[in-house]
Amino acid sequence: MANLKAWISAARLRTLPLSISGALVGSAYAFHLGFFNTLIFSLIILTTLSFQILSNFANDYGDGIKGTDNESRIGPKRALQSGAISPSQMRTAVAINALISAILSIALILVVFGLKQLFTAAVFVCLGGLSIYAAITYTVGKSAYGYNALGDLMVFLFFGFLSVLGTFFLFTKHIDPWLFLPASSIGLLSAAVLNLNNMRDLESDRKSKKNTLAGYFGPNNSKVYHFSIVLLAIIFMLVFVLVMPFSYTVFFSCLAFIPLLLHLKSVYYISNPKEYDPHLKTVALSTFTLALLFALGIIFGQ
Repeated sequence: MANLKAWISAARLRTLPLSISGALVGSAYAFHLGFFNTLIFSLIILTTLSFQILSNFANDYGDGIKGTDNESRIGPKRALQSGAISPSQMRTAVAINALISAILSIALILVVFGLKQLFTAAVFVCLGGLSIYAAITYTVGKSAYGYNALGDLMVFLFFGFLSVLGTFFLFTKHIDPWLFLPASSIGLLSAAVLNLNNMRDLESDRKSKKNTLAGYFGPNNSKVYHFSIVLLAIIFMLVFVLVMPFSYTVFFSCLAFIPLLLHLKSVYYISNPKEYDPHLKTVALSTFTLALLFALGIIFGQ
């Protein structure tokens, strides 16, 4: 039972709602335009969750063997750090999850494109492979991009653009330029969660030679950066909701802006890095709430 709890903890269940936020937005907009398929939606969600769990296991492994997860780290103790899971066990889990992610990706691509649209299917196979590679190499390897201040950019691209636009394309076989607004919003909020994590661990990351944007910016400029991306995310989503011919029910998604604005007020006064930790959950759940309310607004407004 203790081992099961360790694996559940390593999967970081609290990160899963954030991971599917982009898929919810892309699916809802496809539904609005008359494109939706329950099987495709189910496979998209399962594949996205698989990618996120793979990333969490790989992150635990990478930071664990490099010593980044140590006693000076403020956040919750990780599986390798605590000794609950051995490095070899985590490597096996990463390999198994990579295989599961690959199988789900191929199943999704076959359902969407079949064998008739080979070129487009091949492009998505490459994107699926790239997603698996990115999930693992965030902290694993000598050139891990999470250690070279590229984490924010990659999170923005994968959680925002690839998730929202890719999901929409799987339903419709085309890209709607308006979707770059909510895609940017979800991507920026996802990057904000990572930035909070990096602001919390700024000092321990520096000691471990883990270079992040927060480390380059420093405590004060990291706050400026954080305020900027959260406010831009709100503006992008607000513009999208206002300019598109949606039902009034979609405007309820703007309720998710309230906890985000209250969050910014709290962050302004934070001086102790430990106080950033609960705000990761606040921003992650607010992002998921924004996506969910948008989807529900689309469904009930039809």
